[in-house]
Amino acid sequence: MSEWTFLTNHAHVLLCVVRDPAARLRDVADDVGITERAAQRIVADLVDAGYLERERVGRRNRYHLHPELPLRHPLEHGHAIGEILTVLTQPTRPPARAV
Repeated sequence: MSEWTFLTNHAHVLLCVVRDPAARLRDVADDVGITERAAQRIVADLVDAGYLERERVGRRNRYHLHPELPLRHPLEHGHAIGEILTVLTQPTRPPARAV
């Protein structure tokens, strides 16, 4: 049985970078479960598409998200990337108690 997830590696990388804008891509790759080179390609895709902006700070990069940009698939037309990231970066709430 193959394992799959609901989010793509692009979404996972973006989520890691939003949680830690100064994250090293080596650490992002480890968190996502991909190679560092794959993480670099994904970040390059996200920068090229305008979702992320790269800023050089000393020897490191820092990333800035443009949350107002739309999702790319026609099924998500009218929704911005920030909507998904807001949900995924909020602290989880404990389940409600049964009364």
